[in-house]
Formats: sequence, structure tokens, C-alpha cells
Amino acid sequence: MFSRGTKTLSLRAFALGTAAASALLMAGTASAQIGVDVANPPELKKRPKPPGHPSSPTGSEEIRLDLNIEYVDGVIYNPRTGLDDKVKLRTYTDPGEPLPERFVAPSIVARPGDTVRIGLHNKLPQTTTSYDPGCAGGPGHNPNVPHCFNGTNLHFHGLNVNPGGNGDNVLLSINPGVKFEYEIAIAPEHPAGTFWYHTHRHGSTALQVSSGMAGALLIKGNRLPTPTAPGDLDVLVDGVRDIRERTLVFQQIHYGCFDSNQDIKFDSVPAPGGGLTVTSWRCDPGDVGGVEAYRDKNGVGFGAFSSWGQSGRYTSINGRILPTFTVRQNQVERWRMIHGGVRDTMRVIFVKANAASVDPRPGEQLSAGGMEAFIQANCSFAIQPFHLVAADGLTMGQAMSTRSATFQPGYRWDALVQFPQEGEYCMLDILSQATESVGNLPSGVRLLGIVKVDRDQAAVQRGTTAEQLVDSARKTMPANVRDSVIADLNNGLKLTHFAPHKTIAESELTGGQELTFDITTVGTTNLFQVANQLATSPGYNPQAYDPGRLDRKLTLGTAEEWKLTSNRAGHPFHIHVNPFEIVKIVNDLNPTVDVSAPGAVDGGDPQYVGLKGLWKDTLWVKPGYTVTVRTRYERYIGDFVLHCHILDHEDEGMMQNVAIVLPGGNAASVNAPPVGHSTSH
Repeated sequence: MFSRGTKTLSLRAFALGTAAASALLMAGTASAQIGVDVANPPELKKRPKPPGHPSSPTGSEEIRLDLNIEYVDGVIYNPRTGLDDKVKLRTYTDPGEPLPERFVAPSIVARPGDTVRIGLHNKLPQTTTSYDPGCAGGPGHNPNVPHCFNGTNLHFHGLNVNPGGNGDNVLLSINPGVKFEYEIAIAPEHPAGTFWYHTHRHGSTALQVSSGMAGALLIKGNRLPTPTAPGDLDVLVDGVRDIRERTLVFQQIHYGCFDSNQDIKFDSVPAPGGGLTVTSWRCDPGDVGGVEAYRDKNGVGFGAFSSWGQSGRYTSINGRILPTFTVRQNQVERWRMIHGGVRDTMRVIFVKANAASVDPRPGEQLSAGGMEAFIQANCSFAIQPFHLVAADGLTMGQAMSTRSATFQPGYRWDALVQFPQEGEYCMLDILSQATESVGNLPSGVRLLGIVKVDRDQAAVQRGTTAEQLVDSARKTMPANVRDSVIADLNNGLKLTHFAPHKTIAESELTGGQELTFDITTVGTTNLFQVANQLATSPGYNPQAYDPGRLDRKLTLGTAEEWKLTSNRAGHPFHIHVNPFEIVKIVNDLNPTVDVSAPGAVDGGDPQYVGLKGLWKDTLWVKPGYTVTVRTRYERYIGDFVLHCHILDHEDEGMMQNVAIVLPGGNAASVNAPPVGHSTSH
């Protein structure tokens, strides 16, 4: 899965030697934020329980948290200049804790059976600018024009929890000055895994997430497997000797610096045939960058195709640009990786350093072209494989050895990484194909960070990833499943005793759904729409989001098969509440070949290969492909949404209202808004 031959890695060399890395990390005046082992995001502090509050007899906990949203002055390192850019951004903060200088939200950590109460306090000011229509809406207001930039709410992405009331309710608008308490009851049967939370107020989602309003949400479990029920992968992985766990939140913060006309400052070069081509956004001394609109007056910016590549910005990891990861030689580590960005594809690989590399000059400007040249000169072809063990927080039935992992916005991958040689490795975001990205253009190559591997005398004795997991199983697994778990691990790293969901058989299906993402151009305006049919079906009717329209009514206790397509560009499909199982993915030009099968070939694009049978909550839908998934509607009724997880597409209309109802039930008896009325404005 995800194998990528050297022919498709267009750069000739990928290595970063020790001296080169050191010089890079010392460049400029911003070295305080890089060259130091990157820390996990801070955990959101629990607030005390009220006096006399009873403790739970079952071991579960009521977790009380407070979370503020406010503007924060901070800095983001800019490799193009080798300096910190000053920025003022909306972000999540922990009441009573120092304001963060670097932008990463605190993590929320809970266990199955816990109830999490989060008091969300919107401390942003009211907006009165001409480019923000505000939160009230009003007659004639188009809900799919970005608006209410300082209104907000919370989405608990990937959790199977109540979508209504005080639960995972994204139909709320928590306006400036308002405090609201969420109550998220996590079922005792809920899978342990890597999830995340982010703002989801329709009209301002992309702007706020691109400002950094996203954080990790980890459900940690200690349930042992039995002969009839799965256990938590945490128990097996935590039993590996000296194991280290990292949580990595990838963010793509679209800050710009603006001139007196409120246009983004940018550098440009003459374009072939006349005009100018934007090469990167620029911040001058004394400027303070921000994210305050979807587009500036020139039309450049946050809602435009390829804006991230155009900006010249770099992906941050836990608030750091070009961080260092210090690991022990041959030690297995668990990396929980979250794509908390807005729109752009990432493909992560690790390559061995080249000790003969040339030092970059201190202060060298690593613009897009400069960084690619630096990587070509300093990074080798020696790609280090690793194992994927969970997709979107859900443990796979079998670990997958891979040379790369593709992240679309909203994706999470849990990986077991192991670096056998001392020295340094480059962590890269490599070139992706046009069909893998929203703008239908290939992306560039970026250095994400440097893995520094310390020599360890015990490295040889540690053994392979499989051997270290088997050693853990001998110590941690109950006697009635121990031999079976070990046999699975020795048979291709199977994890069947830890996979939380059973396959949905065809006999279980009670119906089906069709969905097509579509972008229709009317004049100079793009309409972002979703249809309840395939584009080739009679009556094909894509529509933009209407807060007062219920698009799909689903029945509790049933299972359905969905067929997903895209009529223009690729889009990550995300649905709230219930995850789905990937059944089949085919190229419509060759519909007999399932490109999601293990070992399949899909024209050099590895992102679908091996996904068959995986459970996810977000999945890229490429134009010209038909994606078949199945899902169960379990436990919860209520209203929620599905949408494209390119968040500016969602804000501009690529979203639908969905309701799960009781058999024979009426959506209006749950919490659907009356016809013609919106609960989100």
C-alpha cells in the first residue's frame, strides 16, 4: 500500500546530512523555535468538579474543561526569510494558562465511557467589517457566502456521539461574547483512537481552521481483547518496551500581510505573455499577518484554488515549522498524525540523510524553489518504510507496510515508525499528482522536519516492529487470546483482535444512497454543490446547501451502501456521527478493477491502494472514479451534516443536512429546523 517507485518521485535526490541540518536549523534569528525536539500539544487542563460531586463507580469519568477562543499575538517561522513573522490569529486557549506564542490548540484526552463537558467561551469581538456579512443573516442573505467570521461552534470529528442538543451539534452559532457548554457522552463501547476537534460554523469554518483553530482529541483505552470482543490497540502498543507516543497536528495557516488597500502583499515575476505571477505572499518588517477574509480585493487568497502553494507558506507541526524529532535507534514509536489543514493534500515520507551534503549558508532564503533545490542537493533516495495501524482513529484489521502516507484534509493515520540507522532522516511532503489535489495541479516538495536518530547500543536486540509487538503480546495479552494474537502478528501483522467494527455483509443492507460533488460555473462564479444522484443518472440535480432543507433521511438500526462520485475536481467526503467501510473503488474507464485492493495499481497514484475493508470517516473522491462504501446507522438519532472537507468548499455550499430517525419517524420530531428557518444563522 502507498508504495511509490523512484520513477514517480520527480526529484533526483533526497538526503539531509548532519551538518546541513544543523545549519538549516540555526539559520536566521528564529532558531529558538526549531532544532529542539518537538513536544506533543499541551493537554487541556481539567477544571475541578463541583463540591460533593459523586465519583463514577464504573471507572469512567466526568471530565470538565474550559476552552476559550480569542485573538492571540504570536509568531510563525518563515523559512523563506529565516525569520519569525509576527501574526495575530484566532486560536483556542486554555483558561488560566499562558497564551501560546506558537499556534497549536490544546489536546483533549478521554476514555470510553467518559462524559466530556466543555465550556466554550467565544471571546472574539463582534465583526463590523464590510467583507463580513455578520452572523444574523436576514432576508435575502445567501448562507453560502462566507460570513460570521467571529461566530463559531465545535465539531468532534470522527466521534460516534449524539449530534443534537449540547452534543456534536454543528447547527449552532456561538456568537461573540457567548459561552456554551457542550456535553459529549462517549459510549463505553466507543473505539479508542485518534480524533480531532475544530470549528464548524457554516460560513467561517475555513477561515477559522486556517487560522489554527484545530486540536487533537484522543480516546485512550485499556480494554483487553476476549475470544468474542476486540480490545484496544493501546494495550498492545503501550506494552512495547520504551515505547514513545507522539501526537502530530499538521496545520496550514494561511496568514497574509496586507497593504493600505487591504490587499495581500506578494512578490511576483513576469508571466509568459504578459502580466504577473504570484510567487509568494510577503510580510515586511513591522507587519502583522492575519486571516481576516476569504479573498482580498484583488481576488487573491483563501478561497482561491492553489492558495496554499501560492502563499509560499510551510506546514507547521504542533505549532513549529521545520521541527526536530529525536528518537532512539531502532525503537518503535507510535505517531498519531492529524491533517488539520483546510484544503491541500500531503504525502509524508522519510528518507535517510546524506552525510556528504553541503551546508546551506546561514540565513539562506528557502523559498519554494530554494527549498526544492536544497532537498535535491541534500536528501537521498533511501526511503524508510513504516507501518500504518489505524485509519481515521480506527484500528485496521492488518498493519500495512508503506513507503508513504497520503493525507487529505481531515485524515488521520496512526503509524508505528522505526529508524534502524543512527544519524538523520528528512521528513518530507513530496510531489503529488494533479488528481490528488483540489486545484488539479501537482504540489511542490517541502521539508516538514528532521528526525535525529541517537545511537543505541541495544538497537540490534530490539528487533523488528513485529518482533517488538510479539514481545508485548506475551506480556500483556490474556491467556485465552494470547496465542491467537501472537499468531496473527506473526502472520503479516494482523490486528484482528483490535479492529472495532465488523464487516457489513450484503445481506445486512436495507437500501442505498448516491452522492456526487459538483462545481458549476455561472459566469465568473463557482457554485459548490452536492447531488443525491450520480452525474449519469436521470434527474441529476446538484444543489448548494440550504440550512432549511433536509437532504437525506436515514433510519436508525439499518445499514446502507453509498456510491460516491465527483463531477469536477477531487473532494474529501466526510460524514458526521457514523464511520463507513470501504467496499470498492474503481476507475470508471476500467470498472472491473478494484483499485482499493491490496497490491492494486492505479496509474502511479498510491492513495487508494489497500484501502479495501478499512473503516474511515473521511475519504478522497476523485473525478472519474466511483467509490462504494457501507455504513450502519447506530445508537444516535438527530440532525447533522455531510460535506466536502475542503473547508472553503463547505462554507460556499458543498454540504447537506442529514437526519437519522426512528423507524417510521419524522425528521421534524428530532431537531430539524422548520422549513425556511435556519438554526445556523
